[in-house]
Amino acid sequence: MNRRSLLALAALLSLNGGAAIAQDFPARPLTIVVGSSAGSATDGLARAVAQEVTKATGQSVIVDNRPGAFGGIAAQFASRAQPDGYTVFMTTNTTQAANSHLQKKLSYDPIKDFAPVALLAKGYQLLVVNPQVKANSVAELIALAKASPGKLNYGSGSSSAQVATELFQQMTGTKFNYVPYKANPPAVIDLVAGQTDLMIADLATTLPQVKAGKLRALGLTSPKRLSLVPGTPTVAESIKGYEFGYWNALYAPAGTPAPVVSRLNALMQAAMKAPAVRNAAEQAGMEVSLSSPEELGKFQQAELERWGQIIKTAGIVAE
Repeated sequence: MNRRSLLALAALLSLNGGAAIAQDFPARPLTIVVGSSAGSATDGLARAVAQEVTKATGQSVIVDNRPGAFGGIAAQFASRAQPDGYTVFMTTNTTQAANSHLQKKLSYDPIKDFAPVALLAKGYQLLVVNPQVKANSVAELIALAKASPGKLNYGSGSSSAQVATELFQQMTGTKFNYVPYKANPPAVIDLVAGQTDLMIADLATTLPQVKAGKLRALGLTSPKRLSLVPGTPTVAESIKGYEFGYWNALYAPAGTPAPVVSRLNALMQAAMKAPAVRNAAEQAGMEVSLSSPEELGKFQQAELERWGQIIKTAGIVAE
């Protein structure tokens, strides 16, 4: 038997073996690795999905939070897990599209180290300030920042939060001081305490503090107003053309058998259509947006290029 025939036979055996595994998958508990701390939009979505998958399979699902390095710690851990589908990675554009352009050296490869499973949701962010900041609108914040260049500090625990704010500065000619955090929730805690002045982050992290009167909402990064934040204008109403969003998706380690990836995709499709999960997504300012593994792969590649252009235009230098 020649080399080509041997390779074809090996591929066939692998496919059949994977199909057999997928028939009984999952036969034990699963773990969803998340690169942010509890209270973030991704964490909330992961926990809602975990409950639905448990209902559908009878297997428990553990949400493993590993914040730090803009999701890089979790990405590295998930990429090195056994490629059997039992450890998966729920993440965002931060690890899969932006970090390559923000960090000179990554501990993982966002393309080669992962098998795309499914795009899950797309969302927008909220510009908030500490109540002590003397700005009640986007226009007033811009005026305040221009009157005192470099005096205001902004916190960020994700690339979406950082790049959204950097883009804001570029489009308005303002200058803020960047204060990095491991994740958005601790950044919001410091914002409430007055350690920083402003932030642009996901609604799951910011909106509870706005409703409690601890933060003031100035604008949404969405193209239109959201009923979730009544009375709050979009940033684009003050800065023409400003729009910024993020997305959530599920990945398995590279090498996970295709039939197992297909089974995971089917579980995600069903879970994301459940009322409880849709509600969790909506409450975080996200819209369910599902895909096949192949579609996610193409989408991620396009997003890698798009985020690279945004970061380059914003003048952000990789560190």
